[in-house]
Amino acid sequence: MPKLHRVVAFCVLGAAAAWIATGEFSSVGSAQEAGGLENPTPEAEPAPVLRTVAAVEPVFVDHARMIRLSGITAADKRAALAARAEGVIDGLALVKGGAVSAGDVVMTLEGPETLAQAKIAEIALAQRERELERAERLFAGGNTPEIEVTNARSARDAAAADLARAKAAVDRLQLKAPFAGIVETLDVELGEWVQTGAPVATILALDPILILAEVSERDLGSVTVGAKAQVRLVNGVELEGLVRLVAREASAETRTFPVEIALPNPSLSLPAGMTAEILLAAMPESAVVVPRSVITLSDKGELGLRVVGADDVAAFAPVTIIDDTPDGLVVTGVPEGVRIVTAGQDLVRNGETVVVAAAEGASQ
Repeated sequence: MPKLHRVVAFCVLGAAAAWIATGEFSSVGSAQEAGGLENPTPEAEPAPVLRTVAAVEPVFVDHARMIRLSGITAADKRAALAARAEGVIDGLALVKGGAVSAGDVVMTLEGPETLAQAKIAEIALAQRERELERAERLFAGGNTPEIEVTNARSARDAAAADLARAKAAVDRLQLKAPFAGIVETLDVELGEWVQTGAPVATILALDPILILAEVSERDLGSVTVGAKAQVRLVNGVELEGLVRLVAREASAETRTFPVEIALPNPSLSLPAGMTAEILLAAMPESAVVVPRSVITLSDKGELGLRVVGADDVAAFAPVTIIDDTPDGLVVTGVPEGVRIVTAGQDLVRNGETVVVAAAEGASQ
């Protein structure tokens, strides 16, 4: 029996060595394919899954953004009146806080000598005119030389100049209001002696009243002379005015540009020095109002929107926010012919094809 077992073992070992020598063990799968035992079909690549986004057609509108400024009321004009001659105040038609009209005589000085000089000059001129008339008659009749006429004419002209000088001196005895306004300060009293140039009073013109404000470099191009401005004073009064001046030189300290807005003030009820809040409408721009939620950032940190073209390919459109309204953000820079993605904008990338579902809006 042991001998039989050894024979069987040698037979098995020989068969295994013969099988290994043929190499068939390395081609089992191939042999089966060749024999038609297996013929698997190659698996097809799965179709890419397209993301679905919601998008709306942009509605372009001409939007005039509001520029908000702070300002202060100021007089339209301010004049410091001064005595034009020296003397005693004979008449004073000024009351502190009272109103004056343009051209009103508000102060008169005593000046009897000045008035007398004007009267003498007037009489002298009349005499010189008669002498000139007589010389011209004699010259016309051939009874006097031409030099007499020339001398008489020169004397007449000198007398006329003396009279004009005397009248000017009389005129300086009076002080007139240069414009209609309110007497802010009064520095003299009736009967007081004043010298030439002495301060008399300060007059403010308050109709119209001005709002003084300053606009930034960014907003300068959007503010024009003649534009309407909504003004709200600190006491709650709301008025509409017009931009009267936009400075062309910036303040050296603030780098802002002074602006003047004129408001009607016929009753003179609005004083100078009151704080005001101003709303100016900028020049209209073509813009789109979008929900705040659709604003996103590009890979470079740019502010913009995700948009989809007619080929349903997503792209990023940089925009500029020009205003913030209750209806949403007002932006410029939205391209024509695209739809704005309102849902799913943060899940897609530039150049990605998407499935677009129509959306009527998105919550802000």
